[in-house]
Formats: sequence, structure tokens, C-alpha cells
Amino acid sequence: MQDLVKDDIAASLKGRDFLALADYRPEEIRYLIDKAIELKRKQKAGEPHHLLKGKTLGMIFEKSSTRTRVSFEVGMYQLGGQALFLSRNDLQIGRGETIGDTAQTLSRYLDGIMIRTYAHRTVIELARAATIPVINGLSDQSHPCQALADYQTILEHKGRLEGLKMAYIGDGNNMVHSLLMGAAKLGVHMSVATPEGYEPDESIIQQARENAAATGAHIHVCRDPKEAIADADIVYTDVWASMGFEAEQKEREIAFANYQVNDELVRYAKKDYLFMHCLPAHRGEEVSESVIDGPNSIIFDQAENRLHAQKAIMAAIM
Repeated sequence: MQDLVKDDIAASLKGRDFLALADYRPEEIRYLIDKAIELKRKQKAGEPHHLLKGKTLGMIFEKSSTRTRVSFEVGMYQLGGQALFLSRNDLQIGRGETIGDTAQTLSRYLDGIMIRTYAHRTVIELARAATIPVINGLSDQSHPCQALADYQTILEHKGRLEGLKMAYIGDGNNMVHSLLMGAAKLGVHMSVATPEGYEPDESIIQQARENAAATGAHIHVCRDPKEAIADADIVYTDVWASMGFEAEQKEREIAFANYQVNDELVRYAKKDYLFMHCLPAHRGEEVSESVIDGPNSIIFDQAENRLHAQKAIMAAIM
């Protein structure tokens, strides 16, 4: 990117919320990926990059977390700022205070808010009431921070994004929603295979296809995992019962029995395919140990890049 274009994009991102990739233009997403790679290089080289010195991020957690909490907290430290962990029980929203009142109060203390929650409307309500940037650390509808880190990881391994094919096998959940929007905006062809009744949200599929028209990406949703995975450069899966759906575990095990990513299925992908999983994984369910621990797996590169991608987001908007 030319410096003047970069400056224009950087200016456009200041003060913005990061709620879904659908809200960002392709060049803005690519700017964030490039920024993540730059910050990763600086961190590996031991170069200080205190872009948020003296600033504070409030982290609201209604869902438990490993990668989200640690990566945001460490990320703020490396950027020279501070992060505050706030569980539902730590805040008055646990005792009935409205999201709007909480948002307005926290806006007087903090420079940014990250929330990991269940209902996406909670994220929207928080962002509407807050006067500081809000980051969606995960909701039942989308997981944009993970998707950004995933596309950073693919770019690092493949050297490009445009024209690659990603196959997603499994539940049409928040993860696939964000991957679909990222694929459409970055020119990545994406095929999704799910059992009947577990498809991605139809409105998000349609929105992804509308965005894909501008980049030449192809969005395909089907039932057959072999059809979806054929000649794929990237193979992606997630747990069959995401957080909040644990009561459906047994029912979902039956529905997804033929959707395990294993040695037999990945033979239909390209030989140099990359295996990806947002973690945590249920080994032996959605993916066999031979695949998740195999030579094509890059799951821990993904996990690491949560740190760098989120630092890029925070630095850009805060």
C-alpha cells in the first residue's frame, strides 16, 4: 500500500468500533492484517511499539476464555497500555444495571472496551451507548478477531489470499459467519458443508455473496463434506457444540457424525492444504488427532496471531 493510502485508511479507523468484518472495507481489513504482521515482526525483534502508552482497555467477559483474555491482556501490555478484566459478577450489569448505563460510565474511565458475550445485540447496544471504541471479542453471531488472525495466518503461510479456496466443515456458527465475510472481502473462495438444520445464517450468506461479487470470490454452501473440501487450500473446522449449546452435545454428535475432518476426508484437499481450528478443540470429535497434530496443521500459529491481530485492531482504533 502506498503511504498516502495507508495514512487515509489509518485516519478512517481511528475511533471506530470493531464489531464485525462486514463493517470494514476490503482495504481496511488488509491494512489491519498488514499492521498485525508489522507488529508481530517488531515483537519478535524486541522492538518497542508502545502505541497505546497510558491507555486502558476494559475487558468484559460473560463467556469464559483462554486465548481471548490472555491475548488482549498481553497485547495491551506490549502496546504500553493496561487491560482490566471485568467479569459479569464484577460489574453492576450482573445486578440489573443496563448495558447502556454501563457503557456510558465505562466511557468516562477507559479508552476502549472489549466484550466477549452471548447475544450479539449486547455488543450492538454496548457500542451504541459507548463514546469509546468497542471490540467484539466474540458473540453468538460473529468472531471477527479470530477471523482476522486466521487470514493473517493464511497470508503468512501461502503468501497470498486472493484465489485460495477455504473449506469449512461443521457447524454453521459464529466462526463460519466471520470467515465468510472475510473470504468475500479478501477474494478467498469458500465452501461450507453442514448437516441440514445447522447452516450459517442465510442473511450472512447473502451478504457474503454480495460482497464477493466485487472481489471475484465464490461462496458455496452444501451438505457433502467431500464436495466442499475438493481441491481446498485451507481446511477449517470448529467444535460441534459451541459455548451455550452444550445441552445439545449428544444430539449434535449424531447429526455431525459424517463431518469429522480426518485422514480419509483431507485426501480430497490439495496435498499442501493447511488445517485450521480456532480452538479449543474436541480431539476425536470434529477432527482426528492425526490431522490436528499432523504436518499440515497450523492451529498454534493461528492462536499466536490472535495476539498480533488484536494489537493491530487496538492500535488502529484506540
